[in-house]
Amino acid sequence: MMISVEEARTRILGHFDILDPEFKSILDAQGQVLAEDMIGPFDLPPLDNSAMDGYAIISGDARGASEYKPVTLRVVGSLAAGQVPTKNVVHGTAIRIMTGAPIPDGADAVVPFENTDEMDRKSSGRELSEIDVRTEVPASANIRLAGQDVEKGDRVIPKGTILGAAEIGVLASLGYEHVNVFRRPVVSIIATGNELLGIGGEPEVGKIYDSNSYSLAAAVKKSGGVPRLVGIARDDVDDLSNKLEAGLLSDILLTSAGVSKGDYDIVKDVLADHGQIDLWSVRMRPAKPLAFGMLDLNKSAPVPHLGLPGNPVSALVGFEQFGRPAIRKMMGHKKLDRPTIWATLEDAIYNYDNRKVFARAVVKKREGRYFVNLTGNQSSNILTSMIRANGLAICPEDIAVKEPGQLVEVQMLDWPEEVF
Repeated sequence: MMISVEEARTRILGHFDILDPEFKSILDAQGQVLAEDMIGPFDLPPLDNSAMDGYAIISGDARGASEYKPVTLRVVGSLAAGQVPTKNVVHGTAIRIMTGAPIPDGADAVVPFENTDEMDRKSSGRELSEIDVRTEVPASANIRLAGQDVEKGDRVIPKGTILGAAEIGVLASLGYEHVNVFRRPVVSIIATGNELLGIGGEPEVGKIYDSNSYSLAAAVKKSGGVPRLVGIARDDVDDLSNKLEAGLLSDILLTSAGVSKGDYDIVKDVLADHGQIDLWSVRMRPAKPLAFGMLDLNKSAPVPHLGLPGNPVSALVGFEQFGRPAIRKMMGHKKLDRPTIWATLEDAIYNYDNRKVFARAVVKKREGRYFVNLTGNQSSNILTSMIRANGLAICPEDIAVKEPGQLVEVQMLDWPEEVF
């Protein structure tokens, strides 16, 4: 059965829901999605405090002050950050204050050191029992008000927010050590085929190293999931069944190869015995053969299974279109798709069989416009072409060729969804 990319995506994503929350330390939760609103437990800052090093004064005392006609105030104390004021400011007095220290009662402004004669007094060895103010300061100058950043009871970070450096910093400033976030999905990965070698072994004639397990694991990790390499399953019913059973300890199982029409593609046969699996031909290039369904070995809880093609580029492109959005949905992300842009094509994209083409491409910006070139040979076994690509240029299935100079939609592989 030949179906569209859009239909395949809809069918697949319909089987996934957001995973249960987990309670994690704020640093370990980076990149995960908040499962609850985070409420401010107190005002931040908790007290009015100084925005800079200077002197806490009554602003009216500095009225008319200038470099040529300074106002002299008596210094009655000093405050560092973390200290609690024990003295008040009254007319004619000042308290030396450091950045972050609470504003003492009576003061309504802070005059910076550089607007006083403090340096002159220090260089001449005079005591700082009094200070000359050399400028006027308005009321509230250089004071950070209590609750200016967060007021008690505020919804500071809403549910559904992805935790980044700033969010984690805010949580720490409010005293939150742990937070509820939606769990990262565990993704089991199985490569299939008698021709595969595990990396680290000696090369053998007629054999190739298993690259799909590692490229898919890296893609899973970058998508936010937790990859779990199960290993290589041989073209043998018992071995494949054992590997599939081991892969059930996950939220989704990925396999590569064994879902096309080759004589040794037994994955489809084993899957048919152990679950409700559909085999599709998707109108896309690369990654035409695809399998998806619910795997239920030994009456365990069914686990979604996504069977990807064996060619390395096909496996990655198939994962991008179907596996990655499923992982993001389970993690609670609101935006599941890669961001897309329109760019001027500089190489032709040929569509010779009415499939949606995802051409490996590199986008560059020149003079305020985006231009896109293909990364060379587009065969599905040329994995190095993915190294050079920062996007997938799309030719719709009903267009035979995209010519140079035409605008083309590009699915960007290295741009974060959250900025769009």
